[in-house]
Amino acid sequence: MGIIKHIPNAITCCNLLSGCISIVFLCNNMPIAAGIMIFAAACFDFFDGFAARLLKAYSAIGADLDSLSDVISFGVAPSFIVYYYLNQVSYFPVLGFNLPPFAAFLIAVFAALRLAKFNNDSRQTSSFIGLPVPATGIFIASLPVAMNYLTETDLIYKLIYNHWFFFIIIALFCFLMVSEIPFFSFKIKNIRFKDNILRYFAVIFAVTSLIVMKWIALPFIILFYILLSVCCYRGEV
Repeated sequence: MGIIKHIPNAITCCNLLSGCISIVFLCNNMPIAAGIMIFAAACFDFFDGFAARLLKAYSAIGADLDSLSDVISFGVAPSFIVYYYLNQVSYFPVLGFNLPPFAAFLIAVFAALRLAKFNNDSRQTSSFIGLPVPATGIFIASLPVAMNYLTETDLIYKLIYNHWFFFIIIALFCFLMVSEIPFFSFKIKNIRFKDNILRYFAVIFAVTSLIVMKWIALPFIILFYILLSVCCYRGEV
């Protein structure tokens, strides 16, 4: 049992490692691979919690390690993706630096604030107050993956490659992460439709979108989750 109790933390470390590898891929001009590694981090982030519940291997160290890993994988690594695209545009130089793209790292700052808030907020046991950090990371990671399936003549491609789009994304997601807006989680206590209607709608939209739009659907799935929470969710009953 001594080794088994460390399994969730080992999976969390894989989350952290995936985030670090994502950054390495960005440094080598491989944004699609960087996005894929953030998706890998999200899978590990899901399974570490699942393993902890299954093995009843909860610990304060595990909770802290999970948050530290999430800052890297869903805060810092996505910031590098946004910086990568913003830095392709020449802005006014400040002390020899292309300064505006550094705004991308506000995502990492606000992700850290969000996670610190989450760790000290007893209200967030079965739902969230503020957008979960992994949702931010997955949305940003989905952009280079989706663009790989678009052509330069597609409207969505032109929108994403507009540098103002990324500044809007920075402002929007930083605000949502530290806001007091309630967001539903996908933890279910039962399978009754009336108790999980938003979750079922989100899953149906996600599956349908992936079938119709393939990987291009990924950012829209996160946006749908945000809209569903903002417009329809009022917290746990």
